[in-house]
Amino acid sequence: MNASKYKFFIFVNLMILFSSFNSYFLAHTKQNSIIKLFCLQSVKEEMLKVEMEYSEEIANETCECYYEEFIQTASHQEAKTKCKLETQKSLNYNRKI
Repeated sequence: MNASKYKFFIFVNLMILFSSFNSYFLAHTKQNSIIKLFCLQSVKEEMLKVEMEYSEEIANETCECYYEEFIQTASHQEAKTKCKLETQKSLNYNRKI
């Protein structure tokens, strides 16, 4: 009887542990998707503002850069500036080829 209580206790603790991990990763996934939605809209507006044809590939690369940089620096402006410059450099390099 005592062993079954111990196994039940371990089982409950494991369920709580797995549940908390799942919640953590779900929160990050939601955060990523919300940030990405705002980023994609912002990139699209910026591209249209400078009369550049919107490219989903460029927007996705820029937003992935932004998200990774934002997670590391926790600074919206630094991430935005860095990724905007990287995208511009990439576009200028591709045009020269």
